[in-house]
Amino acid sequence: MNEDDIENFSEADEFEREEWWLATPEQLLVWARLRVLESGVAQVFDSMGETLIYESEDVARAALMDADFRGLDGMDDHDAEMIGMLIEELQPPQGEDDEELLPQMIRQKPPQH
Repeated sequence: MNEDDIENFSEADEFEREEWWLATPEQLLVWARLRVLESGVAQVFDSMGETLIYESEDVARAALMDADFRGLDGMDDHDAEMIGMLIEELQPPQGEDDEELLPQMIRQKPPQH
């Protein structure tokens, strides 16, 4: 993606799909939201409040995996158990906009079961 594409990118662009990704360093849950826009461009809203732009969903997914994130949709009971939680406890941040999501993007893990 070149600089002109990034400058022309609008956060108001409609997205086709949204996925939540999770990393679990130490005793933390760190969330990232992947959105795939109708144009094919992907954006990742990260725990620092940044929206990172990628030329495609595949490139965005590769970047998330390189950073030790896993897609929440692909997790099962065993995966949740490995991080010391129940699958039902893995709830992504909720909010009307990114400003409401940001304080929830990094959380402490609850005490182990």
